Amino acid sequence: MIDTELATDLAISVHPKLIELQLSDYAWDSRKDEFDRLVEASDCELKQSVSFPIRNPAASTLLGSGQVESIAQQVEASEISVVFVDHQLSPVQQRNLEKSWNTKVVDRTGLILEIFASRARTREGVMQVELASLNYQVSRLVRSWTHLERQRGGVGFMGGPGERQIELDRRMIRTRIKSVEKDLAHVRKMRATQRAGRKRKDMPTVALVGYTNAGKSTLFNRLTESSVYVADKLFATLDPTLRKLELAGSSSVLLSDTVGFVQNLPHELVDAFRATLEEVIEADLILHVRDISDPETATQKQVVEETLAELGLDGDDAPPVVEVLNKIDLAPHISSQIQEDISDSRVALSALTGKGVDDLMCLLRDWVEANMETMALTIDPSDGKTLAYCHQHGRVLSQEVQNDILSVVVRMPTKYVSKLAEFSR
Repeated sequence: MIDTELATDLAISVHPKLIELQLSDYAWDSRKDEFDRLVEASDCELKQSVSFPIRNPAASTLLGSGQVESIAQQVEASEISVVFVDHQLSPVQQRNLEKSWNTKVVDRTGLILEIFASRARTREGVMQVELASLNYQVSRLVRSWTHLERQRGGVGFMGGPGERQIELDRRMIRTRIKSVEKDLAHVRKMRATQRAGRKRKDMPTVALVGYTNAGKSTLFNRLTESSVYVADKLFATLDPTLRKLELAGSSSVLLSDTVGFVQNLPHELVDAFRATLEEVIEADLILHVRDISDPETATQKQVVEETLAELGLDGDDAPPVVEVLNKIDLAPHISSQIQEDISDSRVALSALTGKGVDDLMCLLRDWVEANMETMALTIDPSDGKTLAYCHQHGRVLSQEVQNDILSVVVRMPTKYVSKLAEFSR
C-alpha cells in the first residue's frame, strides 16, 4: 500500500513585537491569534508560535541574532518546513532568514497571497491573485535562486558581460504583469456593462462587507437561500457572488457577497482586487457585518472603515452604511436600533439561527420603498413606448384594457415619476 496523501507542512509562526508600535498586550495577543489562524488557514500544521520583543529592528534580519539562533534550533529540532513571520520582510531580510534557518520563510504579505492563491476559483479571482503575486515577487528574485546569477553571452562582435538571468526573469514578470492588467481591465469593462444593465432595470445593489470570518457568507446564504461556501476560517470567500433578493411588497435588490477585510491588508491586494471590490464601490447600500461576539469587534470595525475609505467610500458621495451586528446567539444582550436615517440604524441578528433576520429584511424593504412611488396610469393601448418605459424603469403591478383604455398600476423610483405625470389618473 502506498500513501498518496501529501504530507502537511510543519510550521512555526514568529511574532515580532515592535516596541515602537506601542500596542497594548491585549492588542498584541489579538494580532498574534489572528496571524496564527491565517497560518492554519494555509493548511499548515502550526507546531509552535513564538513572540519576540524588538526595540531596534535589525536591517538584515529584523530579529536580533540571539532570536534568529533560537528559531534556527527549533526549526532543526522539529524538522520545520516553513517559518511564517508576522511582519512585512524586505527581500534581503527574507533571504538572510532563509539562509540562517535553512528553510522557507514567508512574511505576512506572502502568507495572505498564498491563502488567496489556494482559494481563488473564478478566472477573475485567479488573475487578481496572480497580479498581486507578480508585483510581490518582482523585487524578490534575489531569494536563494543561484541560477539567477548566471550570465548569458553578449550580443554583437564586442561580446560583453551579457544579460543576467535575474534581469531576464524580471523582464518576463513585468511582461506578464502588463498582460494580466490588460485582462483585468477587460473584466472591469465587462462588470461596468453588467452594472449599467442592472441600473437600467433599476434594481438596487446591496453589498455585504466586513472583517474576515464575520459571517457574511452565512448571512448571504440565509437571505438568498444560496449555497455559497462557508467555513470557520479566514478568507473563506474570495470570489464575489451576486444573487437577487426578493423583499416583501414586490420589491427586490441584488445582494453581493465580497472578500473579507483584515488588519494590514497588503496594498498589492487592495489594488489587485479592485475589480472585485468595485461591486462594493458601485453599491447603493452597504451592510457592514460585524462579529459582535468578538472582543476585538471595535478594532475590526475600524479596519473595515479604513479600508472602505481607502476605496474612496467616504464623504457625502458614499452610499449609506448599515451596521449588521451578527452572532447575537453568542452575545444575547445586543439589540437592534432602527432609525429614520438608515445610516444611523443597526440590526442585531444571528445568521446561524435566523434570529433578527426579519428585522433586516424589513429594513431593506423600507429603504427600497422610501425611494419608490405607486402610480395608476391611463395609457392608449397603442402607446407601446410608454408601456415599455414602465417595464424598464419600474415594476408593473397590473394592467387591464377596458373600452380601448389601458389601465396600468406601476411602482417605480421617484426620479422617474415626473415623466409619466401626464398619464396619471
